[in-house]
Amino acid sequence: MKKPPIPARDIVVIGASAGGMEALRLLVAGLPSGFTPAVLIVMHIGAHDSILPSLLARTSILPVRQARHGDLVEAGRILVAAPDLHLTLERRGAECRVVLARTAKENHTRPAIDPLFRSAAAAFGQRAIGVILTGGLDDGTAGLRAIKDCGGNAVVQDPAEALVPDMPASALENVAVDQVLKLEEIAPALVRLADTNAQGARAVPDAGDVPEWVELENRFAVEGVDMQSLELLARPSTFTCPECHGALWELKDRQPRRFRCHTGHAYTERNLVALQGELVEDAIWSAIRALREREMLLRGMADEALQVKNVKVSVEFSTQARQAQRNADVLRNLVTEQPAEDE
Repeated sequence: MKKPPIPARDIVVIGASAGGMEALRLLVAGLPSGFTPAVLIVMHIGAHDSILPSLLARTSILPVRQARHGDLVEAGRILVAAPDLHLTLERRGAECRVVLARTAKENHTRPAIDPLFRSAAAAFGQRAIGVILTGGLDDGTAGLRAIKDCGGNAVVQDPAEALVPDMPASALENVAVDQVLKLEEIAPALVRLADTNAQGARAVPDAGDVPEWVELENRFAVEGVDMQSLELLARPSTFTCPECHGALWELKDRQPRRFRCHTGHAYTERNLVALQGELVEDAIWSAIRALREREMLLRGMADEALQVKNVKVSVEFSTQARQAQRNADVLRNLVTEQPAEDE
């Protein structure tokens, strides 16, 4: 007879990005069969189909599958974020359930790490353990801060051995991290932390234990943003959202510096700069294309004018065509020229 599922009393949430596939495989391979916390994983996969659950299942003793909306968060089970959906949690008494949401991207990605970590912090409090692995930029830092603010533990892969050190380095810079470990040391450390939590019988939080910023941002990730709540957390900035072009609000007293718009898009300062850079490059390439098309049209018009012996008009069109060509070449050099090395 099949045993009924056991709701998890403890949770481990793991965030990874670039270089994370192999790091996750090695980490879950080190978790023993008696490991009782639930394990939830977000890797930046965007909207693409993911084989991550099947890859992890090959190395894990614990059962692994993709998270589904309404799933019970079970002891000793690994759930992996689904493509193009934020993975979040909602506590219902002694149980905790998965909530999947196609709400606004955070740090220009969905699923993002921060929504999972924030919701785990609110749902499990002192019994939550957050782990940041290899990855670019700094998604996960704010979520790890939420776990610490709710009394949980923060574990970070040593940036010196991470394939891409940005995410763990950002966490170390902005969060009071409990342990900085090599990848092979993380699984044994999680076992020890789970044992400590079990022996201490730490309680899950009630509503009064969760900081207001965590509670409100959790609501934003599932329901969207309402302006009245946003005004409690943030002040207007001079910047606009690169994705929806609405006004960005700067979250108060947050490290790293973070922004949200009224539709729910959220960025750290570094992610905002990176996305603005992409948009600038896209705009330049669009301008190059338009200038090349203008050049071709003007050259055609110059040829047509010459065929009817209208030399003056033909020269004017040819001059404009050459100017369009020069402008396109200048813009092309801006995006293709290699940056000079520092002296």
